[in-house]
Amino acid sequence: MGSTWGKNIKLSLFGESHGAGIGITIDGLPAGVELDLDLIKFEMQRRATGKNELTTARKEADTFEILSGYFNGYTTGAPLSILIRNRDQQSRDYSQIKNIARPAHADYTGYKRYDGYNDYRGGGHFSGRLTAPVVFAGAVAKQILKQKGIHIGTHIKSIKDLKDRDFCEKDLNMEVFKKLSEKQLPFLDETLESLSREKILQAKSRCDSLGGVIECSIIGMKPGIGNPFFNSIESQLAGLMYSIPAVKGVEFGAGFGITDLFGSEANDDIYMDGEQVKTITNNNGGVLGGITNGMPINFKVAIKPTPSISKAQKTINMKTNEETEFKIVGRHDPCIVPRALVVVEAMAAIGILDFLMVS
Repeated sequence: MGSTWGKNIKLSLFGESHGAGIGITIDGLPAGVELDLDLIKFEMQRRATGKNELTTARKEADTFEILSGYFNGYTTGAPLSILIRNRDQQSRDYSQIKNIARPAHADYTGYKRYDGYNDYRGGGHFSGRLTAPVVFAGAVAKQILKQKGIHIGTHIKSIKDLKDRDFCEKDLNMEVFKKLSEKQLPFLDETLESLSREKILQAKSRCDSLGGVIECSIIGMKPGIGNPFFNSIESQLAGLMYSIPAVKGVEFGAGFGITDLFGSEANDDIYMDGEQVKTITNNNGGVLGGITNGMPINFKVAIKPTPSISKAQKTINMKTNEETEFKIVGRHDPCIVPRALVVVEAMAAIGILDFLMVS
């Protein structure tokens, strides 16, 4: 399976949703990095399940055990490896449908790729459960980036057709990022919080689900980081974003909207702010030629509606190729956007740190 990643910081992800546990090994971290475990625990709780009616009822504390690479409060330079034990599996929910291809899940593709030997319970290694150790790795990366003056923040840009405004210059600071990270439904326009909650619960009551868009911003990046073509800032970050289950789209800066503009509107005029080079607008999302220009790196990530819904759906039996109809049972999020915010931040932190280890 393609569960390893990285050039300078190397990650190896392991485990299955309903196995004994999940975890990650991070190789390439420098020795002597002091880790704030409380901050890591806070990040893990942002993604954790079973906290309220907006998440799955599966209760996983996501308590991590550090197995290696950490001693007396600091990284040792050896691979940093952690284990998160699964505590609240209900595998019986899947025993009756092990041959059924759940629509919009990786059941059929995984079955074909691994000749039916893959763990089908809860999606196995394809499950969003595997993003928990990614959040751990991201929390470590964030602490190293913070020492370099780099900070990452996200907000909910939309849930279905309920849309928030974009990040603007006044939002791009540590205080706003911290405030957003502490919210259950982090919109810039706080009036949208109750509306989105109602919309999510309505979908849940109809045995359905919702998707949305997350906007992420990385501030404090110096110009000149990255490479053109195959190893650009954009290609690395986009690749990591698409590694998150349920991500179906990524756009930087004005994204697809830039096609509605004239070149004179799309171009970001350059000016001097004291000794610092800046642009009046940021339609290119802080990246030109695959390399940072010193402006905030802004991008948006599209999250599809949770595919696990309790409505009747048409599908096939993968053993017999017979068509059938079934309803998914079990415990599932009506909208995974609120829990995916910290995962997007984690992937962004990992991607940026990998660049900086050689820059």
